[in-house]
Amino acid sequence: MTSSATARPGPARDSGEAVPGLGADLLAVVARLNRYATQRIQMPLPAAQARLLSTIEAQGEARICELAAVDHCSQPTMTTQVRRLEDAGLVTRSVDPGDARAVRIRITPEGVRTINRVRADRAAAIEPQLGRLDPADRQTLAEAVAVLHRLLDDAAPPTRPR
Repeated sequence: MTSSATARPGPARDSGEAVPGLGADLLAVVARLNRYATQRIQMPLPAAQARLLSTIEAQGEARICELAAVDHCSQPTMTTQVRRLEDAGLVTRSVDPGDARAVRIRITPEGVRTINRVRADRAAAIEPQLGRLDPADRQTLAEAVAVLHRLLDDAAPPTRPR
């Protein structure tokens, strides 16, 4: 897979102009890459639960309503998903110190090991494709990943429900 085989037309690199459809194209490519990686591994849990486990890890701990808002689902649906993770020993519940009626969800050490294994397996699934890139394309991709990290690091966090 070389740049000539996969190149797509686009504006000059430093034109400074907005690129129409760049956001949609980027999201579509990332979604396709995620599907590619996920379809090529045997995951220890369903993809939706892996995504939820990753979200819980990133947030440190969260209430069910916060997780439901992030995942755009109902609280009963999220409660079911969290219960499955809890039954598998991947998360724990604790009483929310600010509201005794609510619980906080936290990832367990086994949950961390599981999500790290999923990430490593998914990364290994795309390594053959990355290995086929010529050095210039690998460097361009590494630079693009750095740009995406900065983009996300600089983004305002989403508002969380109270």
